[in-house]
Amino acid sequence: MPRIRTRRIRVHIPLLALTAAALTACSAATATETTGGGSAAAGAHGDPAKVTVAPPAAGRPVKVTASGGTLAAVKVVDADGGVLAGRSSADSASWASDRKAAPGTSYTVEVTARGTGGKETTSRKSFTTPKAELVNKLTLAPGKNTTVGIAQPLSIVFDRPVADKAAVEKQLKVTTSNNTEGSWGWITDWSGKDRVDWRPSAYWKPGTKVTLDATLNGTDSGARGGWFVRDYHTGFTVDSTARVVKVDLDSDQLTVEQDGRTVRTIPVSGGTPGGDKRSWRGTAVLMAKEGTIRMNSETVGLGSAYDKMVNSSMRLTWSGMYAHAAPWNAQHFGRSNQSSGCIGMSTEQAASLFEALRPGDPFEIKGADTKGVVAEGNGYGAWNVSWEQWRAKSALR
Repeated sequence: MPRIRTRRIRVHIPLLALTAAALTACSAATATETTGGGSAAAGAHGDPAKVTVAPPAAGRPVKVTASGGTLAAVKVVDADGGVLAGRSSADSASWASDRKAAPGTSYTVEVTARGTGGKETTSRKSFTTPKAELVNKLTLAPGKNTTVGIAQPLSIVFDRPVADKAAVEKQLKVTTSNNTEGSWGWITDWSGKDRVDWRPSAYWKPGTKVTLDATLNGTDSGARGGWFVRDYHTGFTVDSTARVVKVDLDSDQLTVEQDGRTVRTIPVSGGTPGGDKRSWRGTAVLMAKEGTIRMNSETVGLGSAYDKMVNSSMRLTWSGMYAHAAPWNAQHFGRSNQSSGCIGMSTEQAASLFEALRPGDPFEIKGADTKGVVAEGNGYGAWNVSWEQWRAKSALR
């Protein structure tokens, strides 16, 4: 039987192992647990770090961990290119985002890890958080880039209830140009909705610039309130002139002070004493200059007392107290209070005052026979409680 000769075939095992490692790394980049790239194969160069990206529920930070190595760099970007910043632990074995993941948002996580041999590898993972079943929104006042009077608070009204007020308040950052002392206070708006206002300890210093950064995206407002799915930013400037309107319903006189000096005195007639037509007292802030509007007493619970077009109307409360022109009541200006709750004056005086004032200017109203103090949520009545009482309304005290 003839002898069969064979050839020995040399197999390059190390090369195949390296290739396999590289393929494993590429295929693992979209898995929950990802390893480093193929350049950190086992052997003389050490083992690659094993990276885990745990997709969070909405309202939780993004977390990245490395076993068998450390994290050299982590970058989390949403679908719009926004970066979710974060920081590593002291041993660089873990990383967490500073902010929470927002609901219904897609993120891509790029991780550079350093294995036991010192070789760096990069992997990526993408995930999308579940959409929110309930979404909370808000309305900000004053308007962005406006100029307001010295009593204007920063006011936020929420569309849905806010059960976790502390969690929401933590995301509201107010910055002023002169380090004004102030505080948030939670109140109920006239509409019945949850509301939080930021007011200074005293009237604003003229010229102050104010900004709000409400980094609410990804914050849960609590039971029945739902999630916030965006951030808000606004800012306004306080007028360079400090105006205060003082109304004395006992002498039926209105005076305007500018920078502490009286510049105008106007005879007026306030709400009729002894019943529902009385005016409110305390500090009411000029909410809006509405101009010529239709006033119907039935809308404020006064039956059919009046229904007319009224000029130079300046809203002071949500409950319907205005300062405005009231020529039909001229015989009572400076003499007696005979209106349906508003502060009336002549057409000429009202037009002049309308032009001179800004929203945010305070009306300080006093009188022996009024129907009570303007409540915090009835317009901007925060000035009718002491500074300590206001600070106590913060959810973070």
